[in-house]
Amino acid sequence: MKPATRPDLVLLEFDTWANARLFDACELLDNTALDREFEMGLGSIRKSLLHNLGAMIGWTGVLQKVEDPFAGMREENAHSIEEIRATQLSASKAFHAAVLTGSFDDTMTREREEKTVVFTRGGICAHVMTHSMHHRAQCLNMLRHLGVDGLPENSVFQWMMAFPPSA
Repeated sequence: MKPATRPDLVLLEFDTWANARLFDACELLDNTALDREFEMGLGSIRKSLLHNLGAMIGWTGVLQKVEDPFAGMREENAHSIEEIRATQLSASKAFHAAVLTGSFDDTMTREREEKTVVFTRGGICAHVMTHSMHHRAQCLNMLRHLGVDGLPENSVFQWMMAFPPSA
């Protein structure tokens, strides 16, 4: 794999890689562990994973100018790690395509809390990537509290070490 060098591509590829590492760490957990409530973030690993997934799907919808882009976040169904992983991979591909479809200066308008808000494509990309990293870090802390050994790598630095550019 030739590693990305543009910051946008680095973040997009890193996000997919880091999510895969997190799913690997979660796939051995039972439903009790996935749903254990913690006093951090959204409360449980499953809720955090579904929230990240819903946010990516929603912001992809904003980029694509879908009428109700965050409708999918309102679902409260329990999902297996395998289902969340597969849907996250599909959502990542759609998000990557939507981010790379236009210029980072392109603007999108949406209503939020009865206000019209304007976002740039680049701002949405940065938001979704940092949002995802934030909630992955919370999941790592939850995994640590569950006693999971060998927590997954979760930094851009670790991704760069795994995929160094050829000299």
